Amino acid sequence: MMHQAFVALGSNLQDPVYQVEKAMKALSNLPNTQLLKKSSLYKTAPVDCPQDPENNPVPDFINAVAEVQTELSPQQLLLALHAIENEAGRVRPFVNAPRVLDCDLLLYENMVIQSDTLILPHPRMHNRGFVLLPLFEIAPQLSMPVHGKIEALISPELSKDIKKIS
Repeated sequence: MMHQAFVALGSNLQDPVYQVEKAMKALSNLPNTQLLKKSSLYKTAPVDCPQDPENNPVPDFINAVAEVQTELSPQQLLLALHAIENEAGRVRPFVNAPRVLDCDLLLYENMVIQSDTLILPHPRMHNRGFVLLPLFEIAPQLSMPVHGKIEALISPELSKDIKKIS
C-alpha cells in the first residue's frame, strides 16, 4: 500500500543547490517510492545555527520540500533519509551545525508519532518559513495534524528573508 509523505531538504555547504538536487534524485531512487512533486529551491538565512567558532559568517541555506508516495514505513523512510544524508557526507559535530545535507521527514499521511527516533509531524516545521513556503507551493490545500492548514501558518514574519531562486 502506498503512503503520502513530505520531506524537507536543506544544505548550506559544498554547493548547496547541487546537494539538494542530488538528494531529490536520491529520493526518486528509493525502493518502493515515487517522487511526486518537488518545490522550487529557496534561499534562506540560517536559523538556530550557531556562529562559526572563528566568527566566519554561516552560509545561507538552500531549502526545498518533496512529496513522495512510498510503501516504506515512517521508520524505514527516516532511515533511508539518513542514508541519503550520510552518502552526501553529513557530519554532526554539534547541534544545528552547518551541513552538507539535511533530510527531514515532515509528514507521513496524517500520522502523529512520538518516539525516541521519530516525531511526526516534524516538531518545528510549523515555525519555519523555509519549510512552510515550499510545502505550500506543492500542497496548498494540505492540513497537518495538530497544527491545521499550512496556509494559515504562513506569516510575513516567517516568510521574510526567504527568496525563491528556481
